[in-house]
Amino acid sequence: MHEFQVNKQDFTKTRLVENNTLNAETPLLDDEIIVRVDSFALTANNITYAVLGEKLGYWQFFPASDNADNSWGIIPVWGFATVISSHSNDITVGEKLFGYFPPTSLVKMTATQVSSQRFFDGSAHRAALPPGYNVYRRVLAEPGYNETYDKQRMLLFPLYITSFCLCDYLESNQWFNAEQVIIISASSKTSIGLAYGIDDSESAPKLIGMTSSRNHAFVNKLGVYQQVINYGDLSQLNPKLKTVIVDMAGNAEQLKAIEQHMIGNLTFCLQVGLTHWDEASVKSPLSHTESEMFFAPGHIQKRIAQWGAKEFEHKSMSFMAKSTQRSASWLAFTSIESIEQMAEVYADVCKGVLAPEKGIIIKP
Repeated sequence: MHEFQVNKQDFTKTRLVENNTLNAETPLLDDEIIVRVDSFALTANNITYAVLGEKLGYWQFFPASDNADNSWGIIPVWGFATVISSHSNDITVGEKLFGYFPPTSLVKMTATQVSSQRFFDGSAHRAALPPGYNVYRRVLAEPGYNETYDKQRMLLFPLYITSFCLCDYLESNQWFNAEQVIIISASSKTSIGLAYGIDDSESAPKLIGMTSSRNHAFVNKLGVYQQVINYGDLSQLNPKLKTVIVDMAGNAEQLKAIEQHMIGNLTFCLQVGLTHWDEASVKSPLSHTESEMFFAPGHIQKRIAQWGAKEFEHKSMSFMAKSTQRSASWLAFTSIESIEQMAEVYADVCKGVLAPEKGIIIKP
């Protein structure tokens, strides 16, 4: 099988590495299983995993093979897999799973904390990583599961769960006393999910989307942003209103320009994604504004502790289901039929040239 690997110093460089250490007959220890990765989504969010690979531990989930100098890594992806071998008393061959996988064909995991609808990968190298990334859904046991929506789930749910957390965080902080919210990189799918949530909130201030001239018409047509501004055209932005920024782009120069334009009225900046990763800074470039790097898994754990797992599941799934339904009017899927064909579309994702309505599904 092939592993799709990314150079840790230059994310535009990739390679395919042959790794035949796993097959359906590989001997397993107690609780170990082998799964076949059937399909997964590829988005700009996966590039963010690469940019933050060292800082937040994303390279640790799936160690790269043939990597003596540790210069190559595997970016995690969200998708579906089928169990093809099992030495677990609870997980049977043929089970279908949804969760965090590498862009390759086969993966070995250790099934722990097994319940009727989920389990955790208890592999030693993943023990210290955020639990939200280690949970796998046993989808055939979910009430009302319908495989017709698998593509939407693997593409949008990992993004819209962040949208839900962002909306909840802003609302619970009374929008940081802002009169307008600016979402930078407004065409990104996480931004759109957040915009849906803000659009539904009765307490939300004015919502402004900032995007490229290329994506302006698409963002405007969504109908959720009350104003759409192109990058660099800050003359349209009212500097007299208290403003909070949700930054999905990570472009330091853009943030500094907005802060200067707002003449003291920028109340808070949430840094989230890095869609402009080649110009990105994970440190805040703002001189006079409080800023925070938002980490959705941390917010999820906090809310589960406060609300309980069942209530969090109910609220977040309701948000994601509604946002996914709203996305049906513009989302268009493209399927790539092999890992070998992934490199070209990966390059387009890195360059940020994919049309915002396009959803990429890879079938290894």
